[in-house]
Amino acid sequence: MSLLNDQQIQHAIETMKEYMSVPANSQGKTAVMLEEELDKRRIEVIEKELRPLLHAYLSGEIELPDFKSKIDSINKRNEFWGFKGIKGQMFFNMVFNIADDINECSDEIKTAITVPTNEQMASSRIKNFSSYVKRLGDQWVEAGNTRHKAPKISSIPFFLSYFWQIQDIGTWPVFYTSSINVMEDLNLWQSSGDLAQDYINFKHIHEDLAEVFTKHSDDVFNLYKVEHVFWFKTGNVGSLLERNNKSQHEENVSPSISTSFAQDRLARLPESYVPPIVSILPKMAINEDILIEAAKNSGISLERAFEKNIDVAFKLLGYETKLMGQGKGRVPDGSAAAHDDSYTILWDAKIRSDGYSMGTDDRTIREYITTQSRDIKKRRSLRNIYYIIVSSHFADDYDEAIRSIKMDTDVNEVILLEASALVSMVDAKLRDPTITLGPDGFQRLFSSSGVITAEKVRKYLL
Repeated sequence: MSLLNDQQIQHAIETMKEYMSVPANSQGKTAVMLEEELDKRRIEVIEKELRPLLHAYLSGEIELPDFKSKIDSINKRNEFWGFKGIKGQMFFNMVFNIADDINECSDEIKTAITVPTNEQMASSRIKNFSSYVKRLGDQWVEAGNTRHKAPKISSIPFFLSYFWQIQDIGTWPVFYTSSINVMEDLNLWQSSGDLAQDYINFKHIHEDLAEVFTKHSDDVFNLYKVEHVFWFKTGNVGSLLERNNKSQHEENVSPSISTSFAQDRLARLPESYVPPIVSILPKMAINEDILIEAAKNSGISLERAFEKNIDVAFKLLGYETKLMGQGKGRVPDGSAAAHDDSYTILWDAKIRSDGYSMGTDDRTIREYITTQSRDIKKRRSLRNIYYIIVSSHFADDYDEAIRSIKMDTDVNEVILLEASALVSMVDAKLRDPTITLGPDGFQRLFSSSGVITAEKVRKYLL
């Protein structure tokens, strides 16, 4: 018996047809064609690297530390599953790091990640592994450590299903948070509150949709292809098609949180978790004419409105924020502090229709960052200071400028944050309030300098 009613199925079919009709890119390749190529690469990595490694671990040929390290290495070289994120490798590391009995930990992991022979066994393995991880976490907290450093039980369905799919691609879908978010937006999903039952329901919906989509298209849908329909709704298809087309970066926002789908929203209830004051940031970042006029009618410049809205976004993420910016001399546009995690962010907003290029004003940036960072270090005991530029997208000439800023100032990293990525961060936080500002949450995004895209946020937070 299907978990979906006729109306839900029809809505899903409409989404599938939208995905199938996405126009080809400049090389003449459609989203379906590109993702078929991606799937071939995923299967190749599974067959040549992941499955042999998993077999070696389960059979006792290699030990848990070596297995964990090699899984991490493979996923860093092949970013096809998002396993580098907080529910994959980070969860793995946390379980390993707080386990006081490494042999017991290995036995528990081996049992849990071995592919189930049926759904009852899958459910049992999720429950049993959850009990083990909960016990580890409770012991960790009782020893005087903080709860947010302990592995989160909610990560388990993703973690286990990743390994199950490696062993049986056609049976076990990976429990992506991004897929759940889209299913919620499409009113196809409602959590039961039971992780094991939720995964089984997730599996059934994928199976039902594979059958329905095959019937209503000229293609044969498997679990991967159903997954791609959900990816389409998160915006990953847009970034796949236009990755090198800078003029299209502003469209790489999830359709569920983009203002470009206003006409669709007249026909359906709103899906977005993100308030308009934040969801409009990507449009502001490209200096849209209509927004310039709207800002003028509101008695403010678009540049200042952009700064105020960015400040709101950081507030929603949970930071203690301060607007600095215009009229206050040579200072960053704002700051966002995470006192419990001992770091602060200094940020600037740059509206650019053609993308921001480092080097145009990096001398000024170095001067005021030097002043601000030294002042922060004197007044507060903080381990890290991050400098962030928020813009539409960035030219590829930033490496030398970043190195210069890091050498000449006290900031730890220089982050180039696309406006659409900031929107995705807010969307993730509003959907899952347990995401922290610390090293097991948003701070991890800032741990290395460079560009952060919406796609990177989604992959990391799943």
